[in-house]
Amino acid sequence: MHIIPVLDIKDGLVVRARMGHRDSYKPIETPLSPTASVRDVADGLRTVYPFPAFYVADLDRIERRCEHSALKQLRPLLPTENIWLDAGFSEPEQLDTALAMDRIFPVLGSESQSDISVLQVFCTNPRLILSLDFRGDEFLGPPSVLENAQSWPPLVIVMTLGRIGANAGPDFDRLSAIKRRAGNRAVIAAGGIRGLRDIEQLEKLGISAALVATALHNGSLTPEAISSLMQNDNILSG
Repeated sequence: MHIIPVLDIKDGLVVRARMGHRDSYKPIETPLSPTASVRDVADGLRTVYPFPAFYVADLDRIERRCEHSALKQLRPLLPTENIWLDAGFSEPEQLDTALAMDRIFPVLGSESQSDISVLQVFCTNPRLILSLDFRGDEFLGPPSVLENAQSWPPLVIVMTLGRIGANAGPDFDRLSAIKRRAGNRAVIAAGGIRGLRDIEQLEKLGISAALVATALHNGSLTPEAISSLMQNDNILSG
């Protein structure tokens, strides 16, 4: 099982995400970092484990509050790690720009799409990641993105926004259902992961990786547990 730490960035700072209510997100307070700066929080997470990849949500771009992505500012702060970046990509030109940069894996969030066309153009690119976004029972995005599994790329995130930071546990039923449809694609869990017990249950379902924030900052996932989980490295790290 691959653990990927999450950096949710708003107004240039890392914020504490909770249940997808982005307007209420505040700068993170964590024992891993003295400030909410991207550099300090990333450095703190590196003390837990030398993670080969970070998931970054550029919330200002996702919410269309900012015209330019934070991508150029992020690269010097995360010089050696792969960056899984959700920056509200919705146009082919935006994906072309991201894919032209070394070690950037653009995340195509379903909530940012108006139709399936961009996904269909880029779905065979090995660095594209699809995020299937849900709020409760509602799928966020064009139904065709969810329905046409043949257009999914090799990496598929199942993002349950209402469980983020809520200590609610993953949506095991939805993850299992998506996994059954995904074939040999890697399915990544996002939202609600509380600790090692949840991770072990996800492994039993055949989930390949998990996006994690709270459980890293509060110590529920220890360095020893993460090291053990990450022993079986795979394509997700590179």
